[in-house]
Amino acid sequence: MARILVIDDERSIRNTLREILEYEKYQVEEASSGVEALEKIQTSEFDVILCDIKMPQMDGMEVLRHILPLSDVPVVMISGHGNIETAVEAIKTGAYDYISKPLDLNRLLVTMRNALDRNKLINETRVLRKKVGSSYKMVGDSGSIQEIYSMIDKVAPTNARILITGENGSGKELVARAIYEGSQRSHGPFIEVNCAAIPSELIESQLFGHEKGSFTSAIKQRKGDFELAHGGTIFLDEIGDMSLSAQAKVLRALQENKITRVGGEKEISVDVRVIAATNKNLMEEIQNKNFREDLFHRLSVIIVHIPPLRERIEDIPLLAVHFMDTISESMGKKPLDFGDDANEALKSLKWTGNVRELRNIVERLAILCNKTITADDVNKYTNQSY
Repeated sequence: MARILVIDDERSIRNTLREILEYEKYQVEEASSGVEALEKIQTSEFDVILCDIKMPQMDGMEVLRHILPLSDVPVVMISGHGNIETAVEAIKTGAYDYISKPLDLNRLLVTMRNALDRNKLINETRVLRKKVGSSYKMVGDSGSIQEIYSMIDKVAPTNARILITGENGSGKELVARAIYEGSQRSHGPFIEVNCAAIPSELIESQLFGHEKGSFTSAIKQRKGDFELAHGGTIFLDEIGDMSLSAQAKVLRALQENKITRVGGEKEISVDVRVIAATNKNLMEEIQNKNFREDLFHRLSVIIVHIPPLRERIEDIPLLAVHFMDTISESMGKKPLDFGDDANEALKSLKWTGNVRELRNIVERLAILCNKTITADDVNKYTNQSY
């Protein structure tokens, strides 16, 4: 049941709102002053707040300014006909909406439903962000990982372009997302492009968009990933697999902060931070004429190398517990413990698939085991024949 706080110095208005809202199955709390309201907001949670604007001692605008830092609950202001300008100012300040006196029942109920829907969406988004954040959490205490943490702290707040290197499955995307989350662009978009997964004939359209009719299947205009990432960050994963023609366009975008859609002539300005990653040795690719040297230098203002898991085996127990916790939570079951012998068995494996391989093995153990995991379980349920 949604909880509503009604703030008004007039008892008759509070009683009227209580009757209407309780009839609609809402739970109602009252406050006769701004001071009383703020005390209740600090000790209780509400889904919507209705607040009169004109009140003695502390008026509604002052109450609103105190509420905003405390909570993101929607605040609906109640205004008399004589202070509509104040109501508009309240909207600009951060109120969700306002209702004029005398109260219109239909307007009140519609506003309440909309405010509750908005609050529900905010809460769902918060939960989703928490889940996404835990999915991309970096885990490890080894010296090499501590160096990466330190590097991220230094470079994330800047706009420097970053090249992340490392084997497949080593965690390049985690580093890219950590840099994005720590940047001043964290409220902007994060667009990820897997350059190895997109056919060479489509990569330019994917990155820069296309105009209608520019090729056979271009039935309508499409924005590219650089446009979609405007004001945020674009992550070019496996950039070593990008075609030379696409590399040339990316180079121009980095040099001029402008792109042109496939089949178009108009230059479009873009404000994008570029983070790139590769599992290839780009210096060898340059020697083999597969990668542009000028693009390499544009991308590699900062280079972050992620060591393979076999070079930081001391992180394996921490990673195993982290994966077990997140996987078990998604399965709705209690996480299993790892015995000391199980951790030693995990450390002894070759880990050619790096952290991604470890996660797959932990998921397998979470599904197939029902007790503390032992070395025998590790040996039984791994795909490694060594």
